[in-house]
Amino acid sequence: MDEKFKDIPITDAHMHLDEKGRYLEAAREFKSAGGTAIILVNKPIWTLPTFEELYETTLRIAEKVREEVDLKVGVVLGPHPAYITRLTENGRMSLDEAVVMMAKAIRSAGDKVEEGEAVAIGEIGRPHYPVSKEVMAASNCIMRTGFEVAADAQCAVVLHTESTTIGTFKELADLADDVGIPRERVVKHFCPPFVKQEENLGIFPSVLANDRFTAAAVKDGKGRFLLETDYLDDPNRPGAVLGPKTVPKRTLELLKSGGLSIEDVHKIHKENVDRIFHLDEGF
Repeated sequence: MDEKFKDIPITDAHMHLDEKGRYLEAAREFKSAGGTAIILVNKPIWTLPTFEELYETTLRIAEKVREEVDLKVGVVLGPHPAYITRLTENGRMSLDEAVVMMAKAIRSAGDKVEEGEAVAIGEIGRPHYPVSKEVMAASNCIMRTGFEVAADAQCAVVLHTESTTIGTFKELADLADDVGIPRERVVKHFCPPFVKQEENLGIFPSVLANDRFTAAAVKDGKGRFLLETDYLDDPNRPGAVLGPKTVPKRTLELLKSGGLSIEDVHKIHKENVDRIFHLDEGF
């Protein structure tokens, strides 16, 4: 990395790590490319028997990354929306029972925020694949619970939904207003470059850091977005969704080409992140 950029803050706003994946190697790769902080989101690991175990695993990973890689890490905890399908398939439990279990998992994540172990609730929301009207209604109910718990905990909520449209933002903004959580604390993960507030209506976009989306987000020039890889750390899908070097690589390329100023980078990777996730509070 260019020596003059060594103190530049660079945050991947949505990354997964797995003790059975590349794990610390992936974190070191991120750091070696210029990364300084990650928002670590628990993986939807279907093999773990309880959400509590999933959360404790994620918190353990975060602490290892802090200690052994020397990165700043903020943890996001919550039941992935696809759990509703897993919990109800083959008659394992009823839809109502699944809603109760996932709502309980959200409240548990809220407790971790209140205790200072996590910075946000997520990724929660709605399945990104076709589901029945009943499952969609149940998912919306669970998502509302997430908004309510986040409002009480005064933290952000990170959302996974179907493909994002302007209509999606309107729905999310209306829900935020109804529940009483600031729109800015609603983070749309895996977001296209809808960075203008007339498009996102105040919901905070976490833009996928591929070439096309990053270029479009930067072109707006106001820096009101986050950048993420959604790195899965899945041995069966190496590099998916984007590799751990992507966010620092894209950021430094744009710095060198003049597409971003140092002030822009501080806003995207430090100011926005600290304001939304409170990473300035010791994480």
